[in-house]
Amino acid sequence: MRDFALEVHFEKWEFAAKYNLTASDAESLSLQELLALARPEDRTAFETCWLGYTEGWGAPDLRETIAGTYDTLKQENILCFAGAEEGIYAAMRTLLSPEDHVIVVVPNYQAAETIPLEICDVTGVPLDEKNNWRLDMQVLADAVRPNTKLISVNFPNNPTGAVLPQGDWRALIELCRCHDLYLFSDEVYRQLELHDGKMLPQAADLYEKAFSLNVMSKAYGLPGLRIGWIASQDIPALRRFNRYKHYLSICNSAPSERLAKIALLARDQILDRNRNLIRNNLAELDTFFAEYSDLFEWIPPDGGCVSYPRFIGKGGVEQMCQNLVEESGVLLLPASIYRSDLLKTPSDRFRIGFGRRNLGEGLAAFRVFLDRHHNSLRP
Repeated sequence: MRDFALEVHFEKWEFAAKYNLTASDAESLSLQELLALARPEDRTAFETCWLGYTEGWGAPDLRETIAGTYDTLKQENILCFAGAEEGIYAAMRTLLSPEDHVIVVVPNYQAAETIPLEICDVTGVPLDEKNNWRLDMQVLADAVRPNTKLISVNFPNNPTGAVLPQGDWRALIELCRCHDLYLFSDEVYRQLELHDGKMLPQAADLYEKAFSLNVMSKAYGLPGLRIGWIASQDIPALRRFNRYKHYLSICNSAPSERLAKIALLARDQILDRNRNLIRNNLAELDTFFAEYSDLFEWIPPDGGCVSYPRFIGKGGVEQMCQNLVEESGVLLLPASIYRSDLLKTPSDRFRIGFGRRNLGEGLAAFRVFLDRHHNSLRP
């Protein structure tokens, strides 16, 4: 497989840059802060947990707690992984064969297309940037072939923050049901929608051949736990995923499972905090991009904590992002990170993240850079 462009870029800059303005997660918590949210019995369970191997599917009480975040599912419908990436890898390697065909929305998290491309034919279906990243349902339907096995989607989308309208979401599920297709739904930003009416029902609740991917990393802001999961009504498929997992992580970290349960039981408090932070940060971004409307085109996203503005200044977005991080320590992700092997993708956009508390400090450094170079950047 080709290098994971995002991780290669982060390997160089994520911890070297002073201001990470492209972080894809919400503000995290310290261990002390998370434990302060725990019920006494759950804190004791963490402090006294045995540091041996854990159950491969995930601790039963954790899986039961995760199932409680769905409308119709139970413990047996949940399989835990060491983060979301392992879940994507295990599912694609298990479900697909060289004779199959997959449809993937573009742009997307790179693994959604790179892993299937190593296995079978893949077709990209674009999110229309001229129509607020809307997915054309007819184009999607036209992409289905006799050997299509799976459709892979990600809403709220990374990097655009787009969310399907409710009617399109139902139509997507009916399209999958009509053609007997698997639906792999990356839902890691769910519950960070900017309006309640934008929040989509989880695919695994609606469709018997759907796989809902989620993780503690994004909406909950706890990537250090490395706890993710796939939820599905298709229990035989989950069993196959678990057997593939035997060659990967085998099982999760026992302390992380205890902490993930604590966070999920306190999810209303954590998610409310993160949504309020995101709303405040978006107001700052609205002000920032209005100040530099001659350099950027900005439309607020529907959900999540990342967005994909357009740079319309001179020199191109790649050079702007490189100069910005080298000169001012402000990290953004240029469009090349979201290059697709399936479709031509925009070359003038960048990902900005707004889920963390230090956004204002990063924007201040960004302003200094833009003011210093404004004459040379203006189109």
